Amino acid sequence: MEITAGGLLEVRITPADVGKRVSVRRVEAGLSGSPEFTDTVGVLTSWNEGVLLITKKNGQSVRIAESSLVAGEIVPPAPARRRGPAASFEELARVSARSWQPLESEQLGGWTLRAAAGFTRRANSVLPLGDPGIPLDDALARVTSWYAERALPAYVQAATGAAGTQELLCAELERRGWVSEVSAEVRTGALAPVGDVDAPAAESVRLTRVPDEEWLGRYGKVSDPDLARRMLVEGPSVWFAALPGGRAVGRCVVDGRWAGFAAVTVDPAHRREGLATAVMAALARRALEEGASAAWLQVEADNAGALALYDGLGFSTHHMYHHYRRAAR
Repeated sequence: MEITAGGLLEVRITPADVGKRVSVRRVEAGLSGSPEFTDTVGVLTSWNEGVLLITKKNGQSVRIAESSLVAGEIVPPAPARRRGPAASFEELARVSARSWQPLESEQLGGWTLRAAAGFTRRANSVLPLGDPGIPLDDALARVTSWYAERALPAYVQAATGAAGTQELLCAELERRGWVSEVSAEVRTGALAPVGDVDAPAAESVRLTRVPDEEWLGRYGKVSDPDLARRMLVEGPSVWFAALPGGRAVGRCVVDGRWAGFAAVTVDPAHRREGLATAVMAALARRALEEGASAAWLQVEADNAGALALYDGLGFSTHHMYHHYRRAAR
C-alpha cells in the first residue's frame, strides 16, 4: 500500500485503471463495532456507480464500495519466474487446445467454437483467444445458437491469474448471467525431474499409441468407447500408459518442447502406492526421448490428492481457467 511521508494510506487508482492489476485495502465495521481492514489483489474489471469489481487470481469476483477504500495502488507485473519453464498464457492455451482436439470447430474472429458430442468440457467449449470481431452480446448469441444446433450447452472457457489472461471477459460473462461451473489450475514444471523420479513400478508401465478397453475402463469417463478413442488419439504425438491389470493409467501429448499430462487415474484399491508417479515417470521418459523439456497439466482446483502429487513433482500454478455456462432463462 502507498504510505505518504505523514504515515497516511492513499488511494492511487481511478476508474481509468480498469483492466489493470491492483491491490486495495478497505475498512468495514466488524462484529464488535471496531473497524476491520481487508486487502484484495486482482484485476480491476469495473468501477461503476461507486462500486469496484475486482477479479482475483482464482476467478472469484469481489465487489467493493468506493466509499470503503482506504488505500489502493497498481501492482507491477510479477517478476520472471525463477523455476520451471517460462511460458505465456496464450502459448499454453494453444498447446493445451492441440492436446484435446474437438471433432469439429468454427472460428468466430479470434474465438474458436469447439464441439465433440459432449465428451469433456474442454472439447465442447469456446476458446476465446482474441476478439470475436463482433460485439460481445452478438458473439454470445452466436455461441449459444451454435451449441444449441448440436444439442449441447454453451460453455466459454476463460482464464485468470497470469499476464494476458481474461479477467475482463470473465466479469462481462458474469454480468450477463453466465455461471462458472468448474475451475482448474494449469500447472507447469520441468520435465526431467518427473522422468528421474524414483518409481520402480515405472519399469512395468506399458506405453501404446491407442487406448485399449482396459485403459478406457480405468479412465472411467467413457460412455461411448468409439467416440472417446477417436478423441483421445488426436494430438501431435500421443502416448497412453497403463500398469498391468489396469491399476493405473495416464495420457501424455508431446508437442515440441511441451509434454502435457492428462487422465492420470489410479484404481482406488491401489492408491498411495506411488502408481500415479510411476505412470507419469514412464510417460516423461518417453517425452524426453522425443525432445520435450517442459511439462504442463490441468487439475481441478478441489482435487486435493492430485494437487499434492503435482506439488511433489515440482509443478506450480501458471494460471487458472473456468468454464462458464449460459444460465437457463
